[in-house]
Amino acid sequence: MAQIVTVTQNAPAPAGPYSQAIASGAFPAVSGQVGIDPATGQAPAGVAAQTRQALTNLDAILTAAGVGKEDVLKTTCFLADVNDFPIFNEAYSAYFGDHRPARSTVGVQLFGGYLVEVEALVVLPGK
Repeated sequence: MAQIVTVTQNAPAPAGPYSQAIASGAFPAVSGQVGIDPATGQAPAGVAAQTRQALTNLDAILTAAGVGKEDVLKTTCFLADVNDFPIFNEAYSAYFGDHRPARSTVGVQLFGGYLVEVEALVVLPGK
């Protein structure tokens, strides 16, 4: 089965040998997005701001892949400090609104000292 790679300049370029998103069949997978502003290459201060930027980056990749946040089936979310969960959850909830994809949230040490990372599994509309 052919794989389709998604690339957009509206989200940070991959920092290693991976794709921003890749689809096989009906299920695009979006690589983890941290809170880097693609225009500046910098992350804003704070969990709320980094969460909003990570979700903005996710949204840019979803758009480039021809899907939207309503097509997200599952997210995996990584927090550098699990005590930041309430702040993260507020920004996450604001982004997804009434859509409630399945989610796992874990505490980890993130590469580069980032505070949050979000990856997503998506279903193509009509599949």
